Amino acid sequence: MTPRVRIVHLTGPVFHALARGDVDAANSASPVPVSAFLAGPECRGVWAMRARQSDADPGCAGWVTGIIWDEENRTAVGRAGFHAPPDGAGLVEIGYAVEPAHRRQGYARAALEALLRRAADDPRVKTVRVSIAPDNVASYSLATHYGFVKVGEQWDSEDGREIVYEVPADQFSRSRNASDR
Repeated sequence: MTPRVRIVHLTGPVFHALARGDVDAANSASPVPVSAFLAGPECRGVWAMRARQSDADPGCAGWVTGIIWDEENRTAVGRAGFHAPPDGAGLVEIGYAVEPAHRRQGYARAALEALLRRAADDPRVKTVRVSIAPDNVASYSLATHYGFVKVGEQWDSEDGREIVYEVPADQFSRSRNASDR
């Protein structure tokens, strides 16, 4: 069974605290408690990037990486969000990471579904993208389960070689899915 999660959006002060690895400062400003993992070295680069984005455009905070929050257990289990608001062509790119202690429990699937619904519900979004390392079999399997297809490859300065997959956002529209039944 897929856990019930929501993506909790953060603010500039939380992004900055997480980028510094300051879990206490992050928790004093965050709407939900964050974990040591989220303030740890594996996540700091993402938070630094989101802090810069939020400084330049505070409105982007509602789109970019937030906390994957397990509603039932009331705990942070990872991070997920879009890399930025929709671009001029209606493209958004999803990113997510589940804490090691919470992996293989359906959290990545639940976060991906929440983000796909969010994308489908915004008329500006036409295409959803994910970029996956070639050896990340779990993410590849998850993405292809939702209809993502390979459209190319790219080199990411932080993550190295990635395979790029896309899917039309309207494929996940609630009204479309209801009419297909």
